[in-house]
Amino acid sequence: MKISTKGRYGLTIMIALAKKSGDGPVSLKSIAKEHSLSEHYLEQLIAPLRNAMLVKSVRGAYGGYMLAKPADTITAGDIIRVLEGPITPVEIIEDEEPAKRDLWIKIRDAVKEVLDSTTLEYLAEYKDEGNQDNYMFYI
Repeated sequence: MKISTKGRYGLTIMIALAKKSGDGPVSLKSIAKEHSLSEHYLEQLIAPLRNAMLVKSVRGAYGGYMLAKPADTITAGDIIRVLEGPITPVEIIEDEEPAKRDLWIKIRDAVKEVLDSTTLEYLAEYKDEGNQDNYMFYI
């Protein structure tokens, strides 16, 4: 399974909303500008997220979008399924060799496990503390 820009940018939108949670509605224009993305494309992605009740819209001059539920209850799997469809690396054919069929099922289940156990809250608060490329040299 390859995650397209729909899934990647959808996660970007949702992480941005989670980071600003409690600050009021966030405009897609500000998210697009901050991440150098097309605002028009983000508008196409927000509709299915809203229909899935993951985000809610707020109208008006200071309107925008907000998470519809707490970030710790939304998973990466929820977002990816809305934007990409079912999580399947390959179409599993029943008359395929049992060993190969078992492999595809294990891969699918492993991907689902990672996506369904990774919350939006975790992604919004993630800090890469173990992989810093900032080196200090003393002379």
